Amino acid sequence: MNFASDNHYGASPQILAALSAIGQAPQPAYGDDDVTQRVKAQLCETFEREVAVFPVINGTTANSLALATLVPPHGAILCHAEAHIAVDECGAPEFFTHGAKLVPIEGRDAKLTAKAIEQSLGHFQKGFVHHAQPMAVSLTQSTELGTVYAPAEIAEIAALAHSRGLKLHIDGARFANALAGLGCTPAELTWKAGVDVLSFGATKNGALAAEAVIFFDPKDARDFEYRRKKSGHLLSKMRFVSVQLEAYLKDGHWLANARRANLLAQRLAQGLSQVPAIEIVYPVAANAVFARMPAELAVRLRNKGAHFYDWGVSGGGSTLARLMLSFATPDDAVARFVEIARTG
Repeated sequence: MNFASDNHYGASPQILAALSAIGQAPQPAYGDDDVTQRVKAQLCETFEREVAVFPVINGTTANSLALATLVPPHGAILCHAEAHIAVDECGAPEFFTHGAKLVPIEGRDAKLTAKAIEQSLGHFQKGFVHHAQPMAVSLTQSTELGTVYAPAEIAEIAALAHSRGLKLHIDGARFANALAGLGCTPAELTWKAGVDVLSFGATKNGALAAEAVIFFDPKDARDFEYRRKKSGHLLSKMRFVSVQLEAYLKDGHWLANARRANLLAQRLAQGLSQVPAIEIVYPVAANAVFARMPAELAVRLRNKGAHFYDWGVSGGGSTLARLMLSFATPDDAVARFVEIARTG
């Protein structure tokens, strides 16, 4: 019963098979191989336009290099106070940008609104040498609390950002889960809503170690390639990352994985909501369930083999448990967890 993280599960069989099948035949290095070129074409087709694609191996790299390409050292990046880039990346965005300022903003359900962003922008004076200059907004899709931004919400934020000369970045570590939950197209959830760059996650949803930075206007990519090389993230054997992305996208495998994880999250939330002592705290829109329960129940679940993280500081005799579902979570793990919660 492992609900600690979707990172705890391994790679999907299809992706492992693709890695195994790539063989030992020589291929050009540094992304000039056939596989990487096919992936770029796949992603252009997936997003219904010509995009600039750069494979990398993890989400922190994707976020940090994407933002560094858009934001100078004297710039500011507006994000939610619970965003991964603000809380869980050990200062990497600041490091990669050579000092840009992260501006955390509070918002319900870990989401930003255009109004909250506009209020925050009011604290910065454009052209004033003593203020960092806002250059980008970063949203997380799905959010740290498992909620999602609908296309209309993104479009409103993008319109405000662009009117102030800011770019819009999406941390899409769980982009597939958000997309599966919303039921729209990748294009509708990104560039058609005004997104400029996406950190396209695959690792949490079945890849071994594979992400991609996608610029929807290739001109915005500017010096990305040089930044990727300078930071040590231009892999010589890029095809072994790209083949994961190729298998991930093939025949809708990425969305099938996400739909399964989301379905299990709904099943878990429905089961736990029938337990009087448990409250489902946030809307379940992707593959995360946040359940507030008595502390003694959390202990009992752990004693019977359940793994999950406490979210925030527990107190008052209760625990807020973050329960993450994966494409590979066994059905019976969900059923057993619910049964223990009901009966002890």
